[in-house]
Amino acid sequence: MLSNQYNITTIQQIINASGTIAHENSISILLTDSRRINNPAESLFFALSGRRNGHEFVAEAYAAGIRNFVVKQGPELKLPDANFLIVPDVLAALQTLAAYHRSKFNLQVIGITGSNGKTIVKEWLYQLMVADKNIVRNPKSYNSQIGVPLSVWQINDGNDLGIFEAGISMPGEMDKLEAVIRPEIGVLTHLGSAHDEGFVNRKEKVLEKLKLFKNCRLLVHNYDQLLDYKKFMPACDCFTWSRKFKQADLYVFSETVISKNYYLRAKYKGQEIECLIPFLDQASVENAIVCWATMLVMGYSPKEADKRLERLTPVSMRLELKTGINDCSVIDDSYNSDIQSLEIALSFLSQQNQHQKKTLVLSDIFQSGLKEDVLYQQVADLIKTKKIDKFIGVGDALMSHQQFFDVQEKFFYVDTNTLLQNLNTLNFKDETILIKGSRSFEFERISRALTQKTHETVMEINLNALLNNLNFYRSKLNPGVKVMAMVKAFSYGSGTFELANMLQYNKVDYLAVAYIDEGVSLRQTGIELPIIVLNAEASAFDTLVKYKLEPVIYSFNMFDEFIKYAQHRNISNYSIHLKIDTGMHRLGFEGHETEMLCDLLEHNKYIRVLSVFSHLAASEAEQHDSFTLKQIKRFEKATKQIEKTLGYKVIKHLSNTSGITRWPNAQYDMVRLGIGLYGIDAAVPASNRALQPIASLKTSVAQVKKILGGDTISYGRSGVLKKDGKIATVRIGYADGYLRAFGNGVGKMMINGILVPTVGNITMDMCMLDVSGVEVNEGDEVIVFNDKVRIEELATQIGTIPYEILTNISQRVKRVYFYE
Repeated sequence: MLSNQYNITTIQQIINASGTIAHENSISILLTDSRRINNPAESLFFALSGRRNGHEFVAEAYAAGIRNFVVKQGPELKLPDANFLIVPDVLAALQTLAAYHRSKFNLQVIGITGSNGKTIVKEWLYQLMVADKNIVRNPKSYNSQIGVPLSVWQINDGNDLGIFEAGISMPGEMDKLEAVIRPEIGVLTHLGSAHDEGFVNRKEKVLEKLKLFKNCRLLVHNYDQLLDYKKFMPACDCFTWSRKFKQADLYVFSETVISKNYYLRAKYKGQEIECLIPFLDQASVENAIVCWATMLVMGYSPKEADKRLERLTPVSMRLELKTGINDCSVIDDSYNSDIQSLEIALSFLSQQNQHQKKTLVLSDIFQSGLKEDVLYQQVADLIKTKKIDKFIGVGDALMSHQQFFDVQEKFFYVDTNTLLQNLNTLNFKDETILIKGSRSFEFERISRALTQKTHETVMEINLNALLNNLNFYRSKLNPGVKVMAMVKAFSYGSGTFELANMLQYNKVDYLAVAYIDEGVSLRQTGIELPIIVLNAEASAFDTLVKYKLEPVIYSFNMFDEFIKYAQHRNISNYSIHLKIDTGMHRLGFEGHETEMLCDLLEHNKYIRVLSVFSHLAASEAEQHDSFTLKQIKRFEKATKQIEKTLGYKVIKHLSNTSGITRWPNAQYDMVRLGIGLYGIDAAVPASNRALQPIASLKTSVAQVKKILGGDTISYGRSGVLKKDGKIATVRIGYADGYLRAFGNGVGKMMINGILVPTVGNITMDMCMLDVSGVEVNEGDEVIVFNDKVRIEELATQIGTIPYEILTNISQRVKRVYFYE
């Protein structure tokens, strides 16, 4: 029996659940997401209640083969042969089961918390100690109330060290995570402002974090950070480090940059010790010192710690979705490989509908704690469940177990060099390719070979932030209100099918595009959600019907055109949407036209009205609230007349992004979520961290020049430095969407944490920045906008709105999509 396999009766006793057991089953997998089912026979589904009620997905999980459920109340549906364990709190039951599982093992456990650096420190400690230890850890950043128990559930008999991070966002959470992790050694990383908003003050947050260490034998922490909290410290030994205070157990007294490495000297046990870190940024240096201290605590000699720290490699916890060669999409996860993160990556692959064919490039998996036969049978079963069409295995172990893999196309290579030599024979074309490998295999070389080459200006899109924003607005909705996501204009410049895939996977109800060709593109990339076309053209009605797109009818002329088309094609009950003009005065039927519209709708067999909507002109602006109220009244009057004529209810929607938060009484049956999805809402202040910008625009320095005072710069000689200085030419211009209005000091970009102004006119492909007094080198990253240099600020600089900034980013700027 596997060490994390329990029969359902035992689990019922552990979590003290009521309910009846229809069949005795063995459970090895805990599920909280009905979309991530791999082995339904051995899975237990926890119907968690949060922004989405997990009980709504019980039937879906049952249809996928799940027969074991933990629920808060009995199911309304009759599901034969299903076991339902009924508990007062489903999340608490999940944590209780994980805590019980943890209690069965005597392995050494390190518990990590802090505001910043938790995941990096966890992954670096794994890198530093994996040669000696069989380590179990959180996959990626699974450090939440749900993520921690799912991580701890991975512990098996082969593990001798656990490294688990714990994140909190409000009081009362850490005691629950401590009971699950039960760390022996605690590690506290940097304490900063992250999640401050969930606490009364910083002190409350720090005291909550310290609860993770209440039963620890030893705590590793920065001496400086806890000086004000001595009386609140847990009753355990402490190992401290500091860059200021000699009293610390590890006192770092010297820091020098040597050939792009950071050289540290420190006092430890009365001796001078040293280490070299292959990073220069201060966040990485601090995280590396935390790891240095932890290694010393774990019994590593200073010499061995130095040797291993020098070999640290960057941690990438994000999947990158890129445009590949030959009409392929490439998902790059080329820096780590284990069975848990493979399942996460394969789930992301399954979300992608732009290509029918799914391909996996996988390296050998190290340090799993499982025998090779067991491990690769699990990998093969997972790949089969996820319906992979082409499998490429790299490494001796995969070659030795290739008989396990039941895949239509499969290829095996002894190493990465051999694969690269045979890359052309694999005929990659029109497929989605997941590249996942252990770092030693250097799969980044495969990623480079398969990724479409573009210039160095990149817009990074954070799909986790998109999901966060979607859930933020969902939390503001009245029960039962649907969501229509606006993905017109290339999803406000962010990329259409990539975002639409994410929205479809997370069950929005509708998508909206501006024109028919945008809808066709979504259908061709596998999007099956209902799609509304805001500006359908009569000349393309054939295409509209072929791809099952739903037009907005906003005028009598268009109404007549569509009815004639339907008559000619013998179409009946085709789904349409009616737009009412309540004061925006852009498109739509006027209020006085409603009666005539109703006459046309009565007994009309050619169409079926799915929704009636209007658009608020100034929902975000308090000074226009009286006008918004007038729009609401006009809308209600018109929809009442239309529904009475039709004899059936329609979906009514009026609220746009700002209307969702400012006008909850105007949500009706559905809301249209636009730029708020992308992290921008005039009704939500930028200081509200619940809403996250999803896009970062980055470029790089092409050249640095010294300029004499009085010399002119760029076309028209419009730029000039008043005194001797230097400029950096960067790879972005108005052809990329960085408008000419940003020239001559109006716009600012960030280099190495410092905002610097433009100088001279913006040119087509380049622009110049005044970097006098700033340390800048060719190739340095330049931030045009991100979560710190906000799009709203850029819009203010040139007197426009964020919509224009986003939608102006050229298609030649490469979009890269990140998902953690």
